[in-house]
Amino acid sequence: MITPYLIFNGEATEAITFYANAFQSNDTSIMTFGEAPENPEHPIPMDAKNRVMHGYVSVAGEKIMFSDTFSDAPASIGNNITLAIISNNKEFMRQAFTNLSKEGDILMDLQETFFSPLYGSIRDKYDIEWQFSYE
Repeated sequence: MITPYLIFNGEATEAITFYANAFQSNDTSIMTFGEAPENPEHPIPMDAKNRVMHGYVSVAGEKIMFSDTFSDAPASIGNNITLAIISNNKEFMRQAFTNLSKEGDILMDLQETFFSPLYGSIRDKYDIEWQFSYE
Protein backbone atom coordinates (compact mmCIF):
# COMPACT_ATOMS: atom_id res chain seq x y z
CA MET A 1 0.00 0.00 0.00
CA ILE A 2 1.26 3.50 -0.82
CA THR A 3 -0.06 6.22 1.46
CA PRO A 4 0.29 10.00 1.02
CA TYR A 5 1.98 11.68 3.98
CA LEU A 6 1.26 15.40 4.36
CA ILE A 7 3.81 17.53 6.22
CA PHE A 8 2.87 20.75 8.05
CA ASN A 9 4.58 23.57 9.97
CA GLY A 10 2.69 23.07 13.22
CA GLU A 11 -0.81 22.94 11.68
CA ALA A 12 -1.19 19.14 11.41
CA THR A 13 -3.73 18.88 14.26
CA GLU A 14 -5.81 21.61 12.65
CA ALA A 15 -5.48 19.91 9.23
CA ILE A 16 -6.51 16.52 10.65
CA THR A 17 -9.64 18.11 12.12
CA PHE A 18 -10.37 19.95 8.85
CA TYR A 19 -10.03 16.84 6.65
CA ALA A 20 -11.91 14.63 9.11
CA ASN A 21 -14.82 17.08 9.01
CA ALA A 22 -14.62 17.53 5.23
CA PHE A 23 -14.74 13.78 4.64
CA GLN A 24 -17.04 13.07 7.63
CA SER A 25 -14.51 10.64 9.10
CA ASN A 26 -14.47 9.56 12.73
CA ASP A 27 -11.39 7.39 12.20
CA THR A 28 -8.51 9.67 13.17
CA SER A 29 -5.40 9.48 15.29
CA ILE A 30 -2.79 11.92 16.60
CA MET A 31 0.51 11.14 18.33
CA THR A 32 2.66 14.12 19.34
CA PHE A 33 6.45 14.26 19.51
CA GLY A 34 6.05 14.76 23.26
CA GLU A 35 4.41 11.33 23.55
CA ALA A 36 7.42 9.55 22.03
CA PRO A 37 9.91 7.85 24.36
CA GLU A 38 12.76 10.21 25.25
CA ASN A 39 16.09 9.65 23.52
CA PRO A 40 19.03 11.62 24.99
CA GLU A 41 20.86 11.35 21.64
CA HIS A 42 17.96 13.06 19.85
CA PRO A 43 16.16 15.35 22.31
CA ILE A 44 12.84 16.83 21.20
CA PRO A 45 12.87 20.65 21.24
CA MET A 46 10.38 22.11 23.72
CA ASP A 47 8.50 23.93 20.95
CA ALA A 48 7.96 20.60 19.13
CA LYS A 49 6.48 18.57 22.01
CA ASN A 50 2.87 19.40 21.02
CA ARG A 51 3.47 19.05 17.28
CA VAL A 52 2.14 15.97 15.49
CA MET A 53 4.70 13.22 15.02
CA HIS A 54 2.22 10.89 13.35
CA GLY A 55 -1.46 11.18 12.64
CA TYR A 56 -4.03 10.03 10.15
CA VAL A 57 -7.55 10.47 8.83
CA SER A 58 -9.29 7.53 7.14
CA VAL A 59 -10.96 8.57 3.89
CA ALA A 60 -12.87 6.12 1.68
CA GLY A 61 -11.20 3.17 3.40
CA GLU A 62 -7.63 4.51 3.04
CA LYS A 63 -5.48 6.57 5.40
CA ILE A 64 -4.04 9.99 4.72
CA MET A 65 -1.07 10.44 7.06
CA PHE A 66 0.00 13.72 8.73
CA SER A 67 3.05 15.07 10.52
CA ASP A 68 4.56 18.38 11.59
CA THR A 69 8.14 19.48 11.11
CA PHE A 70 10.29 21.07 13.77
CA SER A 71 10.35 24.88 13.61
CA ASP A 72 14.02 24.84 12.49
CA ALA A 73 13.21 22.66 9.43
CA PRO A 74 9.99 24.07 7.96
CA ALA A 75 8.01 22.31 5.28
CA SER A 76 7.49 24.13 2.01
CA ILE A 77 5.95 23.32 -1.34
CA GLY A 78 8.08 20.52 -2.73
CA ASN A 79 8.91 18.84 0.58
CA ASN A 80 5.48 18.83 2.19
CA ILE A 81 4.30 15.47 0.79
CA THR A 82 6.07 12.14 1.10
CA LEU A 83 4.95 8.67 0.08
CA ALA A 84 4.72 5.97 2.74
CA ILE A 85 5.15 2.32 1.79
CA ILE A 86 3.18 0.28 4.34
CA SER A 87 3.90 -3.43 4.01
CA ASN A 88 4.05 -6.69 5.95
CA ASN A 89 6.81 -8.03 3.66
CA LYS A 90 10.22 -7.14 5.13
CA GLU A 91 12.19 -8.54 2.18
CA PHE A 92 10.16 -6.45 -0.31
CA MET A 93 10.75 -3.37 1.86
CA ARG A 94 14.51 -3.97 2.14
CA GLN A 95 14.89 -4.50 -1.62
CA ALA A 96 12.78 -1.47 -2.58
CA PHE A 97 14.61 0.67 0.00
CA THR A 98 17.97 -0.37 -1.47
CA ASN A 99 16.83 0.20 -5.05
CA LEU A 100 15.30 3.63 -4.39
CA SER A 101 18.32 4.81 -2.38
CA LYS A 102 20.70 4.34 -5.33
CA GLU A 103 21.84 7.83 -6.31
CA GLY A 104 19.63 9.16 -3.48
CA ASP A 105 20.06 9.93 0.21
CA ILE A 106 19.19 7.69 3.15
CA LEU A 107 17.46 9.92 5.68
CA MET A 108 16.94 7.15 8.24
CA ASP A 109 18.28 3.64 7.68
CA LEU A 110 15.81 0.77 8.01
CA GLN A 111 15.65 -0.09 11.69
CA GLU A 112 13.39 -1.02 14.56
CA THR A 113 11.63 1.93 16.20
CA PHE A 114 9.16 2.22 19.05
CA PHE A 115 6.33 2.51 16.50
CA SER A 116 7.42 -0.08 13.91
CA PRO A 117 9.58 -3.22 13.85
CA LEU A 118 11.13 -1.89 10.60
CA TYR A 119 11.09 1.76 9.56
CA GLY A 120 13.28 3.97 7.39
CA SER A 121 13.17 6.85 4.95
CA ILE A 122 15.03 7.98 1.85
CA ARG A 123 15.03 10.78 -0.71
CA ASP A 124 15.43 9.28 -4.16
CA LYS A 125 17.44 10.72 -7.06
CA TYR A 126 14.36 12.71 -8.15
CA ASP A 127 14.05 14.34 -4.68
CA ILE A 128 10.96 12.30 -3.79
CA GLU A 129 10.89 11.27 -0.12
CA TRP A 130 9.78 7.72 0.68
CA GLN A 131 8.97 6.30 4.12
CA PHE A 132 8.94 2.55 4.72
CA SER A 133 6.96 1.13 7.61
CA TYR A 134 6.36 -2.52 8.46
CA GLU A 135 2.87 -3.31 9.74
